[in-house]
Amino acid sequence: QVQLVESGGGLVQAGGSLRLSCAASGRTRNTYTMGWFRQAPGKEREFVAAISWSGGVTNYADSVKGRFAISRDNAKNTVYLQMNGLKTEDTAVYYCAARSSTMVNPSPSDYAYWGQGTQVTVSS
Repeated sequence: QVQLVESGGGLVQAGGSLRLSCAASGRTRNTYTMGWFRQAPGKEREFVAAISWSGGVTNYADSVKGRFAISRDNAKNTVYLQMNGLKTEDTAVYYCAARSSTMVNPSPSDYAYWGQGTQVTVSS
């Protein structure tokens, strides 16, 4: 099993920045691909970004391209999401996810392991 714990969420004004972290433990060899997803109230969970094991391949949702950056530190079993230029529509619970495949897929159903989520609220 893999355990994922997110941190770094909070309240920020529009235009501000936050950095989310996700620490993995357990069978971390199953965390080849790591991703971030988010879910706003009344909406379905949606893809934000994903990164391959080496960090050489990344994938972003169009809505966050140029504003968010995903990275990982395998020595620390941690993946990060740097969020800049935050907008009110970025308000959501952000989830970290992991899958054992090397494919950097955007579909939530492709990820076997999930964290508990961290709230990000962007005020106007």
